[in-house]
Amino acid sequence: MQAAATAQSRLLALQSIDTAIAQLEHRRRSLPELVRIAEKQQARRRQGEQLIAANTAVSDLELDVAKAEADLVPVRERLERDQQRVNSGAVTDPKQLNALLDEIAHLKRRISDLEDVELELMESLDQATAARDEVVAARADGEAELRALLASRDEQLGVIDAELAERNTERAALAAELPADLLDLYDRIRAKSGSGAAALIRRRCSGCQLEATAADLTRYRAAGPDEVLRCEECNRILVRTAESGL
Repeated sequence: MQAAATAQSRLLALQSIDTAIAQLEHRRRSLPELVRIAEKQQARRRQGEQLIAANTAVSDLELDVAKAEADLVPVRERLERDQQRVNSGAVTDPKQLNALLDEIAHLKRRISDLEDVELELMESLDQATAARDEVVAARADGEAELRALLASRDEQLGVIDAELAERNTERAALAAELPADLLDLYDRIRAKSGSGAAALIRRRCSGCQLEATAADLTRYRAAGPDEVLRCEECNRILVRTAESGL
């Protein structure tokens, strides 16, 4: 391929811009906030599941406490009625009175047992409520941290995107000045190796950093200034400079 030596030299400027663009794109993909945001989002999903479980536990215990209280009502009412009958003196038959007193004693034990169950349930409800409150607080803290991370990410992306836009504008302007076939070759090489052109400096390719062999140097010296050279090792377009050592 033939291309003016000045056009070949401009490939180095184009490569410099493309390297800057690649670095900016890498920065964009590698922001520390991105990893932390993903972690926070995963933690938020876990906390959401924990909150559902905690709310379910509290709701179930509230129902259990309400049921325990409801179970106590008829027993207490029965005890109150029996106690009133004893206190009123309406029961005079000794056998009936003893039976009534036995029932009162049984009802008191029953009430005590039910109150113990209710107390245990209320303690469990207090613990479940406290655990739920901890999840709610942790989730609120996580949301605040996530919002801060998102704001920091967006701010940095704005800066990077502005630089990318500037670099892409520079690239488009420079690429428009290059011969289409030379630009196409450069882009195809760059797509495979990450860079399409390298300077020959002191007989060494600045792309792969390998020194040219004696035979390659002989060929480079014999080539016309408009001949497009390629590095024998990395296949990049090899641009001759004043420091090539030829």
